[in-house]
Amino acid sequence: MPAFPPSSPVQAHLSIAIPIYHGVDMLDVTGPFEMFRWAGIDTHLVAPAPGAYTCNGGLIIQVSEQFDGAEGFDAIWVPGGDPVALAGIINDPMRTYLDYLVRQSSRVRYVTSVCEGALLLAAAGLLDGYEATTHWAFIPCLEQLFPSVRVAKGHPRFVLDRNRLTGGGISSGLDESLKLIEILRGTASAQYVQQMTQYYPDLPVSSEIPPTQRCPLPPIRNNYSMSRPTRQKS
Repeated sequence: MPAFPPSSPVQAHLSIAIPIYHGVDMLDVTGPFEMFRWAGIDTHLVAPAPGAYTCNGGLIIQVSEQFDGAEGFDAIWVPGGDPVALAGIINDPMRTYLDYLVRQSSRVRYVTSVCEGALLLAAAGLLDGYEATTHWAFIPCLEQLFPSVRVAKGHPRFVLDRNRLTGGGISSGLDESLKLIEILRGTASAQYVQQMTQYYPDLPVSSEIPPTQRCPLPPIRNNYSMSRPTRQKS
């Protein structure tokens, strides 16, 4: 089956980068990857160095592209992950991951994240002055650690503010990726992807998001923000 509606005009080439790290959430990567594939969008898994990366839960993802030279994308998609892994990236004195996000932010059309990936964007200074969301359990982290970020009220599946697109927890990436496809490819392509992946949620259970006030991240260095760059203008 074609990766975009057969009746569509010739599709422009589009590509998205997903920066990978040890402890990344599986569905934050694999779910959107599948959605983008059906939209005919090339999705590149990139990392500080090529190799095998172990997801939160044990699944191993093989990455062949490294940050150096991984350029020319239309969007960057930052996944969430294990709190220890997130703190390690934020506290990294070399800023390897965060600086890659900063470089890409001035080159891509859309800067996006899902789940706790918003914390990585925020730590890079890329959500200052933007409205954003993240996994419900990590909303306190955005509020307490990154006061320059405008946290969306409630728990939306995703939030679009100019060229920043952020998603809620894990499965929200499916809804959010459809939104990004709609932005980049148009409504017909997003509808086609919905049909081909049969994404029509009909949940067998119902529950409510619990309130939370504590940030689940391990300690974050108080001075990490001193090296943050000035926010890129979009």
